[in-house]
Amino acid sequence: MRVPLALWSSFVLAFATLSYTVRFTSGKPPKDLLYKWSTVAGNLIQFAIIAAIVYGIAGLARDRPGVLALRRPTSWRTAFKIALGIGVGMIGLTLVLTPLLEPGREQGITPDTWQPEHLAAYVANGIVVAVVAPIVEELTFRGLGYSLLARYGRWTAIIGTGLAFALAHGLVDAFPLLAAFGIGLAYLRSRVDSVYPGMIVHGLFNAIALTVAVSGKPEADTLGACAAVWLVLSPF
Repeated sequence: MRVPLALWSSFVLAFATLSYTVRFTSGKPPKDLLYKWSTVAGNLIQFAIIAAIVYGIAGLARDRPGVLALRRPTSWRTAFKIALGIGVGMIGLTLVLTPLLEPGREQGITPDTWQPEHLAAYVANGIVVAVVAPIVEELTFRGLGYSLLARYGRWTAIIGTGLAFALAHGLVDAFPLLAAFGIGLAYLRSRVDSVYPGMIVHGLFNAIALTVAVSGKPEADTLGACAAVWLVLSPF
């Protein structure tokens, strides 16, 4: 497992380096990014490449489905309880950190207003963000990454993949929230031995982010806090 771990670590490090380089040299993307079909195409290509790399590295471990944790969860009830805990924990953490770091504004890809003339492109981008991204990211970190790091201990795998997940997004202010979310998803994976619940939780968070972003700026502080969390959980 040393070769797959070295390859996975190198890939994550390279992606994180690229993400931070783009962040510091290009700044925030335009606010209408999710209203463009080019965004759909670009993200699909990006995730296809990532998926191919992860699939290839997992194959070196001989048991690809097992390494990727593509199996039925040991308990859906446990998964549901942990998912609720992740949601409550993220809201609480956001309420504390948002006044200091404003993580929801850092990535800046969600639009400020709803533009119905771009409905089709927004829905298509939403499918990528809420379906494709969670599947690929969970396989990358809570699937392959967790399995490769688990030999060094359960909590090494949980914290290690959580930090790697945050680094891959190339954000600074949002780093604590992303790391916490990644650690929460890794803990979920460790308890139910499957990536499927994490994909659902991850996808739900992303979907709510897209909905809240164009819903007219919720006045409730709690909804605002949720939006700040979910804004940063778009594709890395």
